[in-house]
Amino acid sequence: MSFWDIIWFIIVSFAFIAYLMVLFNIIGDLFRDKSVSGGMKAVWMFCLIFFPFLTAIVYLITRGQGMAERHADAYGRMVAAQDQHIKSVAGSTSPVEQIAQAQQLLSAGTITQAEFDALKAKALAA
Repeated sequence: MSFWDIIWFIIVSFAFIAYLMVLFNIIGDLFRDKSVSGGMKAVWMFCLIFFPFLTAIVYLITRGQGMAERHADAYGRMVAAQDQHIKSVAGSTSPVEQIAQAQQLLSAGTITQAEFDALKAKALAA
């Protein structure tokens, strides 16, 4: 096996993995989109199985903009939900309640003593 065979193998492997990533993103977007009917989803899947490269290119051209918007919307909802969770956990409890919760986690073995000490110091500092 020559050096160029190895280089060619790396290039082909990279292209194949990139194609699989695109394919899985398309499938995920297709099933996440509520505006597409079940029949159209079946048609897209049929085409992805039997004409994979052509279908992937057509999908990205025709639905690529919507794909980016759906991804951005999902990301925004995730960030908002995370922020809401953080505010509900950290902002609504007093330092005494936070330390009690940390003590329960320590007793259950979920966190270590060092983590408990860090949580306690953070609660007392606030």
